[in-house]
Amino acid sequence: MNLDTLINEIRPVSAEYFDLAKERTSQLIMPFRAMGEINSLSEKLCAIYQTLSPVIKNKAVFVMAGDHGVVEEGISAFPQEVTGQMIGAFLNDMATINALSKTNDVLVFVTDAGTKHDFNDLNLKNNNAFFQRKINKGTNNFVNEKAMSLKEAEKSIMIGFEIATNQIELNNLNLIATGDMGIGNTTSASAIGCAILDEKPEIMCGRGTGINDITLRKKINVVEKALQKYNLHSKSALEVLSSVGGFEIGAIAGVILSAAYHKIPVVIDGVISTAGALIAFELCNDTKDYMIAGHKSVEPAHSKMLNYLNLHPILDLKMRLGEGTGAVMAMPIIESAASVIRDVATFSDAGVSDKE
Repeated sequence: MNLDTLINEIRPVSAEYFDLAKERTSQLIMPFRAMGEINSLSEKLCAIYQTLSPVIKNKAVFVMAGDHGVVEEGISAFPQEVTGQMIGAFLNDMATINALSKTNDVLVFVTDAGTKHDFNDLNLKNNNAFFQRKINKGTNNFVNEKAMSLKEAEKSIMIGFEIATNQIELNNLNLIATGDMGIGNTTSASAIGCAILDEKPEIMCGRGTGINDITLRKKINVVEKALQKYNLHSKSALEVLSSVGGFEIGAIAGVILSAAYHKIPVVIDGVISTAGALIAFELCNDTKDYMIAGHKSVEPAHSKMLNYLNLHPILDLKMRLGEGTGAVMAMPIIESAASVIRDVATFSDAGVSDKE
């Protein structure tokens, strides 16, 4: 399957079940919409799953990793070696995403979509949670040349789609989340956000891994140069990804497309994952209705991106880690939303008097 065929196969969520879910919500033994956003989330789940009794079964987070040539411009507080080192931590069950996923019964799948690390130091022969699908050893420095070719951009998306699709079918997944790892990727995510939202870099660029004022100014300047160099405000999503994106951001977009293709919800993590969500949405608008925003990051671009997608974050805990941590932490609330519309009785079923 190629990208165009995939996009044409994606269908909207069920308007019929959304209306039926709204009707059921109005009859539950509680004041009208007393659960607020939980009621809205319940209805969204019904529309996605096409049932009034949604059940969350098997969950997974897809952590996509890649390195960024733009790190050469001094825009990160951490050296690029950290990308590969953190993948080692993921695979050895040592990172934050591992702890949170274990607590919430979530499978963790890690993909090297384009890091500089060769992973010869890891014993990966029998590790079925790691996929080495390296497109290249990091992207190009987009200050000097496009981050990747259009062919590589499309390949990154299809890698994410194929890996997610295989695991959805193999593990009967019906709730998935996106995660990321890649030193320098907040710069790429900010540039993607600026291009698609037509925003200014000084508004969209944040401190990422904790950079100081001088480094933040470098980051803003780098994004400004790229916007002008490639005239990104007038380019397609694939061209934007090619110009300033990351292999892992393209792969995240592919995971989202896979969720929509399989008619299951996908929980979007922070600013990197939401940059991938922007790419997926611009390629196929129907993907938005399968997306759930796990949380709101402290990165300034994130709120702007979520507003553009009209997604309301479940959590606001001032997080900025990535890895899929905010998305996984939101999963129990999503499961609760499913149980509310599935298990709470209606006024007539419970014999409770409705309001006059």
